[in-house]
Amino acid sequence: MRIAFGIEYDGTDFLGWQRLSHGETVQGTVEQALSQVASQPVTVTCAGRTDTGVHGRCQVVHFDAEVARSLRAWQLGTTSNLPPSIAVVWAREVDPAFHARFSARSRRYRYSLLNRPIRAALDARYVTWERLPLDAARMQAAAQVLVGEHDFSAFRAASCQARHARRCVLAVRVQREGDIVMVDIEANAFLHHMVRNIVGSLLPVGRGEQPPEWIAELLAGRDREVAGPTAPPTGLTFIGPRYEAHWGLPAEVCQP
Repeated sequence: MRIAFGIEYDGTDFLGWQRLSHGETVQGTVEQALSQVASQPVTVTCAGRTDTGVHGRCQVVHFDAEVARSLRAWQLGTTSNLPPSIAVVWAREVDPAFHARFSARSRRYRYSLLNRPIRAALDARYVTWERLPLDAARMQAAAQVLVGEHDFSAFRAASCQARHARRCVLAVRVQREGDIVMVDIEANAFLHHMVRNIVGSLLPVGRGEQPPEWIAELLAGRDREVAGPTAPPTGLTFIGPRYEAHWGLPAEVCQP
């Protein structure tokens, strides 16, 4: 039986999603908790790996259950063995052909910027502070050149192990709600640090230090060294993947 989980987590205290031998990760913590419910080792496969300090609103994973447990037992039992920073929000039995990574049609991220003169206190773990005024409309206009299939080498980390830098961005939206400027990006897949590097280049545009056309120049130039710096992980949240409706997953991860 194949089971899918929807998992949310605060990534602040973890070395990213992927299991490591030298530190605490979200995957390792989830697998340890899940294995206690299954009374045997269980490995999970995720929709999209996140880096150190990055959060997850609805990370989707799947695993194959070799023992009989109810969905309620899988969900609540696993959550009860997890630290307060991770929770299994939902559990579904899925077709054996479902694959959390390869069945996903797209993935969505949100980067949240606290744009005010004073740093955050309550939300410090979930936003990146930018004290200089940002023009969200200017950032929105600049970002639209990223929509479509392009070579995103200018926004790719040097450590990225992807075979090529071509990705298809489906939508980018920059909007302000009070003191928060949000950058929402949906793409078929992402390169290592791609969202953080895009945000790092949009910030000089928002501050008026670069013209909106600069983003198009960076994209065409494909040179990471001349683009903006990598934005901190603090403000980044993996909102979740999208799947076709026939997989029977909750609406939050189904294509509209």
